[in-house]
Amino acid sequence: MSLADQVLAVNDDLPIRTDKPVHSGKVRSVYWLTDADSRRLIQQKGYNVQPDAPLAIMIISDRISAFDCIWHGEGGLKGVPGKGAALNAISNHWFKLFKDNGLADSHILDIPHPFVWIVQKAKPVMVEAICRQYITGSMWRSYTQGERNFCGIELPEGLEKDQKLSELLMTPSTKGILKDIPNVPEADDVNVTRQDLINNYQAFNFRNTDDINYYEKLLTDGFTVISHELAKLDQIFVDTKFEFGYVTDANGNEKLIYMDEVGTPDSSRIWDGAAYRDGQIVENSKEDFRQVLLNYFPDPDILLNKERMPERFALATENALPQDILMQISKIYTNIAEKITGQPITLSQDPKSEIIDILRQEYQLID
Repeated sequence: MSLADQVLAVNDDLPIRTDKPVHSGKVRSVYWLTDADSRRLIQQKGYNVQPDAPLAIMIISDRISAFDCIWHGEGGLKGVPGKGAALNAISNHWFKLFKDNGLADSHILDIPHPFVWIVQKAKPVMVEAICRQYITGSMWRSYTQGERNFCGIELPEGLEKDQKLSELLMTPSTKGILKDIPNVPEADDVNVTRQDLINNYQAFNFRNTDDINYYEKLLTDGFTVISHELAKLDQIFVDTKFEFGYVTDANGNEKLIYMDEVGTPDSSRIWDGAAYRDGQIVENSKEDFRQVLLNYFPDPDILLNKERMPERFALATENALPQDILMQISKIYTNIAEKITGQPITLSQDPKSEIIDILRQEYQLID
């Protein structure tokens, strides 16, 4: 079996029983179960949700996106070996620690396979909940252009690139395109202030303004738990993105929960501690891949300039990256996952067949 065969690149074509369109994102695909299957699984498995709660099968892939494009490699390699399993394993590990530390629940109800989550439907809060412990990335780029107010936070003069900040900063942005909000452009991923959230809490899908305080507590607590654990591994939790939503449990209690993935190399920057102390940045996250792409192509402005999106899409479509680049990224994902979880990441020989067998035999979701 070739390496390409061990990569799950297409994940929206599984024969999972559903009566709704399959939603396929950059990395994950979501299959909404029929009402009958949702009710059956809730009863059979004892999930802590309402009896009629909609459930979905969420299947990760090994695809890799960067600069809003999906990239591929030579030899038919349509993703990064081990990436999907590594991302899920890391998220599963952090969600368990959150629960152990008394933090909020997640949308995950069951984990049938390393590539698969069974999740409950949540009403998402329309905020990309970003927090930063170091000044780098977009914050640093804004700072070098003279901006000293970032998401309503005043930054001091004299900061240096990659410097640790005096406190953890919460710098939210919009999740999707939100309309008719004063001072907030109608575009995805637009920086907003805390006051924007308070003034327009309903537009961001918060139930009330008190929940803004609660989301900030969950964001801070989650960041602290992950940062503390990574420090034990001499890894630095630089910045990350969380997502939140509302669900109702079996007793009828509405609650704010964590959604999507947390603390992964896709949603976070993670730096090697020893290298940082030596004045170097060694990325243990997808940021390494971004830097590789910027160095690989002769005109990196195509990747950075949103006005050149057609050129960027063509670049991703027409260029098969050297296999060793994708294998370098594979090592970053699997190595950090193994460090965090203490468990090996094993490549599936035929991930799609494994998923189908489990969902058919143990969950009766495939005819």
